[in-house]
Order: sequence, then C-alpha cells, then structure tokens
Amino acid sequence: MSAKRRVAALTMLWRAVQASRRPGAPGIAAQLAAVPRMLALGFSGRYRDLSKTRILLAALGLLYVLSPVDLVPEVLLGPFGLGDDALVTAWIVGALLGETDAFLRWETSASRTVVGEVVR
Repeated sequence: MSAKRRVAALTMLWRAVQASRRPGAPGIAAQLAAVPRMLALGFSGRYRDLSKTRILLAALGLLYVLSPVDLVPEVLLGPFGLGDDALVTAWIVGALLGETDAFLRWETSASRTVVGEVVR
C-alpha cells in the first residue's frame, strides 16, 4: 500500500473519531450499532444518502482482511505482514463511522415532526 493510501486511511479514521467527540454527537458505539439500520434503510431505498460505493469498498476490504490470500503475507513477514490488514481495517472503520454519522443526523431529522406528523 502506498504512503498516500496509508495516510488517507488513517486520516479517515482520525476524522471519524474526532467527529464522534463533538458535543452532542453520537459515540462510536452508537454509530456502530446504527450500521445494520443504515444498511437496511439504505438498501431498501428509504435512506437515499448511503454511499453504496463506499459500502461496497468496505465489504471488499473486509473480504481482503479475512482472506487467506494477502498482498503482504504474515507467514513470511510476521507482525510486519499485519500492516496492510491494519490499514485496510482502519479505512473500513473510518468509512463506516463517517457513513453512520451522516445516517444518524438524517435519522434524527427524519424523526422530527413535519406538518403535524412524525416522519420515520
């Protein structure tokens, strides 16, 4: 993985963690608990802001991390071989936290009263 991609993965994770620390923002546990709801509403079409491309890339990243085939094999390089897996995992978590942050804001605004009715 290139240095540029490593920095991008870690930056995404850092921004997501920082966003979860804003006053009034949901914590990381609440964001991770929202993932199933976000996916269900996103794929059913009720939540239209879901980045399906980002979710697809996160799923592919998860398959890469879980796959026995690896770009940098742990068997040959020991702990150094875990570096690429760690960076892909950091990107996945950062992407999910970023998506769920936006989803939870949408969910909160969708549950407000609109014309005397609660929309959900």
